[in-house]
Amino acid sequence: RELFAEFAAELTDPEQRRLYEEEVAALERERGMEVRFVHPTPGFVLRTSQEGSRRCYINICSNPLMGEPRARAERGGQRWELPYSLAPGREELRPAGRRRLLYDVVFHPAALRLAARSARFRRLLCDTALEAVESRCGVRLDRNNATVLRGVSYKGVPQAPVIRSPLPGGAPKPPDDGESPLPPF
Repeated sequence: RELFAEFAAELTDPEQRRLYEEEVAALERERGMEVRFVHPTPGFVLRTSQEGSRRCYINICSNPLMGEPRARAERGGQRWELPYSLAPGREELRPAGRRRLLYDVVFHPAALRLAARSARFRRLLCDTALEAVESRCGVRLDRNNATVLRGVSYKGVPQAPVIRSPLPGGAPKPPDDGESPLPPF
């Protein structure tokens, strides 16, 4: 029990989390990848059901690493480009012992500001999030009964997904000191 309590305390320590993220970034840099952690800032929560039976929640969050929303004028209106990041769905155990499904969809903070001012833009943001979960996770959601929970900005424990992109020069070459017991690749 003591070891588990120590492990849990270490996981929740912000200093340990920062150190972990630095180590992951350094390891990925050695492999030729740039890694950025997307820490979601709570926005609002959509409640719906998955496959008609399981209740699930979609956390609509923000992070400045996402691209800004852009509108392009078209005949009859505007076409919006809403870049987002979707973390894989996860199951969490509620205090009552029941499980709930959670998805995080992260937009740029400007998108959430626009949604706070315009009901139509909020609907667009919700539709985009529902479509993202359905298409990327391969599930069917109840769009007709999806509702925004009032007074709730986030469900569950926030997790930071990772954005990986290749470094311009590729992976750095390992030093060739001639003493490696392994044959060259």
